[in-house]
Amino acid sequence: MSFITNNLLSLSGWTAAFLIFLFPALESSVFLGFIFPGETAVIIGGVLAYEHRISLPLAIGAAILGAILGDTVGYFVGRIYGRKILNSKLGRRILKPNHLTFAETFISRRGGFGVFLGRFAAALRAFVPGLAGMGGMHYPTFLFFNVLGGITWATGFSLAGYLAGASFKKVQSYSSIAGYVLMAIIILGIVLLVVRRKRRERLEELASGGNEGSGTPSDSDS
Repeated sequence: MSFITNNLLSLSGWTAAFLIFLFPALESSVFLGFIFPGETAVIIGGVLAYEHRISLPLAIGAAILGAILGDTVGYFVGRIYGRKILNSKLGRRILKPNHLTFAETFISRRGGFGVFLGRFAAALRAFVPGLAGMGGMHYPTFLFFNVLGGITWATGFSLAGYLAGASFKKVQSYSSIAGYVLMAIIILGIVLLVVRRKRRERLEELASGGNEGSGTPSDSDS
């Protein structure tokens, strides 16, 4: 990680812009996010803009394009090859069952808004586009939230790196903490929804059982 970070910090111009584009693009399309989160490259892009090694609009534009295209590739990979990947030996090694189950539940409950929120949580960012494709989410819906999330995420983290300047490691640390906090909030929300649904189903079962047990008395009983 430090080797890649230090090398990115030594770059400038179009080479830096290409890598700022590449890491977010690869993150959700080939699961590179498990090795090197794309947000780190985007933050470094902001730092390089602060040091005048690259223009800030170019850094932001490269990050936005990488985020949107990467998620688009992930969506279509999931739609066409998703089940084959999940059932492969490599897929079982990379994708932990608990992460996969959580991401599937998250997408099924949140839909397009889940695509937007998933962009900001590192543990979801690599899964959500592929699962959206596997789940048959309409591409226009996915594209809208993908573009919205990509623009917001890339711009925010690029500006964070730019404003932090040389103190980018603090921003990187804070962004990781914020991602975990968001994950905790999402998990708590899903747990509460599941508990609420189970409780409602239980009440409905009790109500239906009560209705079956109470019938209208016949004439012979009166």
